[in-house]
Amino acid sequence: MVTADEAREFVASNHRVVLITRGSAGGIQASPVFAGVDGDGKLVISTRETAYKTRNLRRDPSAVLCVITETFLGRWLRIDGTAEVLALPEAMEPLVDYYRRVAGEHPDWDEYRQAMRDQRRVLVRITIDRAGPTRGG
Repeated sequence: MVTADEAREFVASNHRVVLITRGSAGGIQASPVFAGVDGDGKLVISTRETAYKTRNLRRDPSAVLCVITETFLGRWLRIDGTAEVLALPEAMEPLVDYYRRVAGEHPDWDEYRQAMRDQRRVLVRITIDRAGPTRGG
């Protein structure tokens, strides 16, 4: 197993993730997303209020993340976690923090905040339950 701190360190420098949630009919739904790590050590993802992944996580907070490097075929990590969805308006400053951690400074924060409102963005916060593998193949 990989420790939660090791998983956080990997996500903090590798933001490309496939998020897997459970659909309403019991199947899986996979979405490519960017993830970061917030100041509380939660994995964070920005998405829309109307996205399937948002509805799925509100119904069943179980989340699986496959974190990959930019080279795709390099090191990777699977993380099982429990999600919570934070909606606007309380999600606004955490969304700003998420952007800073994943992409750096935005050229116009007022414009960014308006885009978050217009797009009905939410922040998904995931607690790490377990992570692995410790070796490939």
